[in-house]
Amino acid sequence: MSVVTFADIESASERLAGVAHRTPVLTSRTLNGRIGAEAFLKAENLQRMGAFKFRGAYNALSRLTLEERERGVVAFSSGNHAQAVALSGRILDIKTVIVMPNDAPQIKLNATRGYGAEVVIYDPTTQDRAEVAKSLIETHGYTLIPPFDHPHVIAGQGTSAKELIEDVGELDTLLVCCGGGGLLSGCAIASKTLSPNTKVIGVEPEMADDATRSFHTKQLVKIAYPNTIADGTRTLSLGQLTFPLVLQYVDDMVTVSEEAIKEAVRFAFSTMKIVIEPSGALGLAAVLSGVVKPNGRVGIIISGGNVDAAVMADILTAQ
Repeated sequence: MSVVTFADIESASERLAGVAHRTPVLTSRTLNGRIGAEAFLKAENLQRMGAFKFRGAYNALSRLTLEERERGVVAFSSGNHAQAVALSGRILDIKTVIVMPNDAPQIKLNATRGYGAEVVIYDPTTQDRAEVAKSLIETHGYTLIPPFDHPHVIAGQGTSAKELIEDVGELDTLLVCCGGGGLLSGCAIASKTLSPNTKVIGVEPEMADDATRSFHTKQLVKIAYPNTIADGTRTLSLGQLTFPLVLQYVDDMVTVSEEAIKEAVRFAFSTMKIVIEPSGALGLAAVLSGVVKPNGRVGIIISGGNVDAAVMADILTAQ
């Protein structure tokens, strides 16, 4: 039996009701004309703290025992999971400690501290974030809330696809960005239950294609801190839970170039009037660049909108 089921996603949906935003689904005639299909964009850039990560973090923290809540939690993240755990901790009155790299986007660093978390900075070129977190757990007794490789986190992320399909109906294709595979796994499980004929495709940057290579070779591939503008995908590899779930539920994996990612961010800004971060633009990049040529109805998970002003300015002026 799968470590995460659709029943778990339904349970997460109940936990999140009235707490997480039921984010809107956006459409664009211009986009439809460009790609020759009818696109439905699930706007998780408009979620609380600006990304889908709130769903999984809140679902996980809300299920802690009283003793675990009193001890507090630790998480490691380049940004969005950090903010999600910090905000969830503030809502649930749980102490949060976040291990973040010294090159994390300033907007994400500031927001994490703003939500009340204690931030511990590490150097990703010389330190392992999991080891830093492990040391803190041994010293303080915190509970680890990993960014993707956790059943409650995966189930929470899957509620985004559940809502999308409930709101627009069955899809021919669903495109989901992939870092560690939590969002992709959860969305694929939800999709295969609610819209069984949907082709679920994970999308990664070419510079961070560990999951794509793992999917096609059926062997877990690791890439140490890949150099991509999509900072949310700078994970070492898929997880022990997410890798088998991706193999079981996902139909294909593709990659997009750095320029295609930037072009998708520009398109969203100039044509659809929305701000999305590079990591959140992967699915859109796949259809705009022609890497994926969808037919019929295509769902695209826009995973987040937390992008530094300087990065956004560079992308918009580099045309």
